[in-house]
Amino acid sequence: MKTAFAFILVLACTACASASPDGGVANYDSLSRAGQECAAKGGQLALQNGGDPQVLTDYACKRK
Repeated sequence: MKTAFAFILVLACTACASASPDGGVANYDSLSRAGQECAAKGGQLALQNGGDPQVLTDYACKRK
């Protein structure tokens, strides 16, 4: 039973990571795209306190 649960969990995590074309990695293209979307909303993309600069979800759009 534990093995089946672990297998399902791995599949779910793989699906989450593959949902984004970059897999959630904060590379030049993904940061540029996120920065443009944020600027269009009147904000500025910034790394959250304690965030990992290589993880896209650790960035937030903050008001200027």
